[in-house]
Amino acid sequence: MLRSVVLSTGAYLPARVMTNAEFEKTLDTSDDWIEGRTGITQRHIAARDELTSDLATKAGKQAIESAGVPADSIDLVILATTTPDETMPATAVKIQQQLGITRGAAFDLNAACSGFVYAMAVANNFIISGQVKRALVIGAETYSRILDWNDRGTCILFGDGAAALLLERQEQKGTNDDRGVLFAGIHSDGQYASLLGTQGGVSSTRTAGTVFMAGKEIFRHAVARMPDAVEEAMSATGLPLSAIDWLAPHQANQRILDGVAQKLHISPDKVISTVAGHANTSAASIPLALHVASHDGRLKRGQLVACPALGAGLTWGCTVVRW
Repeated sequence: MLRSVVLSTGAYLPARVMTNAEFEKTLDTSDDWIEGRTGITQRHIAARDELTSDLATKAGKQAIESAGVPADSIDLVILATTTPDETMPATAVKIQQQLGITRGAAFDLNAACSGFVYAMAVANNFIISGQVKRALVIGAETYSRILDWNDRGTCILFGDGAAALLLERQEQKGTNDDRGVLFAGIHSDGQYASLLGTQGGVSSTRTAGTVFMAGKEIFRHAVARMPDAVEEAMSATGLPLSAIDWLAPHQANQRILDGVAQKLHISPDKVISTVAGHANTSAASIPLALHVASHDGRLKRGQLVACPALGAGLTWGCTVVRW
């Protein structure tokens, strides 16, 4: 059976670190209030001349170098992002060019905070169909460009960053012990589109717009739909929830991570959390968490990791990978 096996990861965070204390100068808030409500202590902010493509290219380059494969052996580049460099062309083709990839295809995918799970599902389908041998899946965002810095309910939550996974088609035995993607499921329900989005866009206002969010409603959907997505994924594989070695959810808010783990009866010490240092990096959050955990030794080869997400749309889903 063909599987999408993770060869390597890569990541990049902008040098500028913005602490919670900086918000005290302009907003009615405090470090204690932000950390207590969200678990966030800091976030990275892209420099004025740093583009989403710059962050993504650095993450992708690290993944390629770590795998030790030629860049031109990659058949597919998918960039999950809500913050492309320009309306067109796709930011992914700029990354493709900057990495020296001259074959295959490259495109952007927008599913907001679920973007990486969606991108993994798409890449997996290309790989297991035999059309693609190697795929570079990147989540990259510069959310600092679309925030209303006077809106305490949103601007404290987000940060910038990028991370990548390099996938390779490999023949496996066709059992749940196989390495690679065991399941990738995605969903959406447009009736909830008004809960999270931007106040503007290319066609509607001819601007990028700024982020708005109905926080309580999004929290309620996140702690319901993300566990459901994990349960769906594990049921599809035939494995029990107890087989999960690590839960790497979308890093939106520590209280959401805690709520998802509690509903799934997964111990907090099995949850990979990077939200304190990265904040919510949207499509980049899950691959950043996977990169951190694989490099600090927690996430080991052969372990099973479940990656659920929920984002604007509403979109949601879960990828289950044996590392």
